[in-house]
Amino acid sequence: MMKVKEALLWEPFGEETGKLVKCHLCRHGCVIVPGKRGLCRVRENRDGKLYALTYGKPCSTAVDPIEKKPLFHFLPGTDAFSIATVGCNFRCLHCQNWEISQANPEDVPSMDLPPERVVEEALRTNCKSIAYTYTEPTVFFEYAFDTSRLAREHNLKNVFVTNGYMSPEMIKMYDTLDAANVDIKGDETFYKKVVGGSREGVLDSIKLLHKKGVHVEVTNLIIPGYNDDKDSIVETAEFVKTVSPEMPLHFTAFFPNYKLTEVKPTSRETLVMARKLAIDVGMKYAYCGNTYPGDPYENTYCPNCGELLIARHGYNITSIHLDGTRCPQCGAKVNVVLE
Repeated sequence: MMKVKEALLWEPFGEETGKLVKCHLCRHGCVIVPGKRGLCRVRENRDGKLYALTYGKPCSTAVDPIEKKPLFHFLPGTDAFSIATVGCNFRCLHCQNWEISQANPEDVPSMDLPPERVVEEALRTNCKSIAYTYTEPTVFFEYAFDTSRLAREHNLKNVFVTNGYMSPEMIKMYDTLDAANVDIKGDETFYKKVVGGSREGVLDSIKLLHKKGVHVEVTNLIIPGYNDDKDSIVETAEFVKTVSPEMPLHFTAFFPNYKLTEVKPTSRETLVMARKLAIDVGMKYAYCGNTYPGDPYENTYCPNCGELLIARHGYNITSIHLDGTRCPQCGAKVNVVLE
């Protein structure tokens, strides 16, 4: 039997429960009968108690540039020690990591890497942060939560790369999260048709994370024929602006994958159009991603005077021109977290 840990954020369900449990980790709020698992496949009801099945058992680890997440305004030029376990609470038809996100934990090889070892590896590899990523980190929250607390003790930052479908209870509990890149995948119809969730829950999470003081950046993966219409793009940009016009917004290119192999890749022209729409709406930082190394729209420019502040070539920083967190040309304050 696989190693397990009693889950956080659940309760017995109903007056005559029959040992049912209700999970409060994400916005699905799964009610789970004994012997069964939640939608994420990694949280199981065992005799009336909910257990996390992937605690300390990542299926993937790597040292990544923080820009790969993508986080362009958080510790630029540093590395993040990245971990992932099996599982996800969405069913995205275009998932690039579907082999692990849509699998059962017993079907994918994993390693034994408890929180203490994760922190040790991050320090050994000179990383400045730990990123919970690749699959949906919400579903391995217990593992991320314990690791995050240890990371803080060693001056490491904690980063979530997330679909944003975590519950308000989880956001409130997670007091050691420093930064997050959150997907806004499309309009409500897109979420129902392609993802298996609700857009409103994601938007609410972004507002809650920002209010909590977490550094948030947003990614919108543009899929031709699905969410590339101007109304959908403007709707996303306008929402982000209401939270903060200084919140970085990334428009990234889709490439055929999983169950959407018949769809053509996103053109750079579409991404440039999306970026312009976001700037016109009033966003101060908007980017094009997954295009080509050296694309000028992956650079950071001063929203006040247009000065080049951070130059990028792919995931590499080639130069940083900042006076602390201000533009050296005009003195405008820049929304960037430095070491």
